[in-house]
Amino acid sequence: MFKFRASFVLAALLYSAVSWAAEPAHKVHLLTENFPPYNMEKEGKNFGRDENIEGIATDIVREMFHRAGIEYTLTLRFPWERVYKQVLEKADVGVFVMSRSPEREELFQWVGPIGPDDWVFLARSDSPITLQSLDEAGRYKVGSYRGDVITEHLQKHAIEPITALRDQENAGKLMRGEIDLWATGDPAGRYLAALEGVHNLKTVSRFNRADLYLALNKDIDDAVVIQLQEALDAMREQGELEQYFNKYF
Repeated sequence: MFKFRASFVLAALLYSAVSWAAEPAHKVHLLTENFPPYNMEKEGKNFGRDENIEGIATDIVREMFHRAGIEYTLTLRFPWERVYKQVLEKADVGVFVMSRSPEREELFQWVGPIGPDDWVFLARSDSPITLQSLDEAGRYKVGSYRGDVITEHLQKHAIEPITALRDQENAGKLMRGEIDLWATGDPAGRYLAALEGVHNLKTVSRFNRADLYLALNKDIDDAVVIQLQEALDAMREQGELEQYFNKYF
């Protein structure tokens, strides 16, 4: 009887070990959007997967996951609001890059910072507009990106911007006189404008400073967050992050 029980226990332990070893590694499903130069589809399309996605943040995130030994999928989608909603609702999903604001702090787990994103008002180079405060921008027609944290910030200051589905559309709106100011990120705004063939812009003012992060669903395994943060910190200490920025500028 004892031999039978011992054999049974041994078999159960072996089965458990085999089953555990057979479990797939933790996989994170990453989402992003066209936000040059940080992340973008190589041909400018609004949908892309894996090797068809490039950019500063894309390269950094790939290396982070490689160093941490965590499997992932990578998909670029449109519009941003859809991407944002998926990360809020689905476990094992993350999005990059995202500004880390007080309103968003408790909604996600964060890895970063990956890069800077100053908030600026851009205008045509021949514009006479000057701003001494953020409130003064409310006197003008301001363009921004629908669903973006910059748009949310302006609305909290009683400024209702004219929003676009793609941030680069605001470059053309400026040149056509449809808006007076473009509230966007720097360096992203200037990079987007250049892609649209618009170069004669000037910075009227800088009204905030934000850092960009990888945001993960709040229910994701804490160990994943720790491993990714450690990988990013090591890259920063070794001076590798600057190399990724230099590649695109």
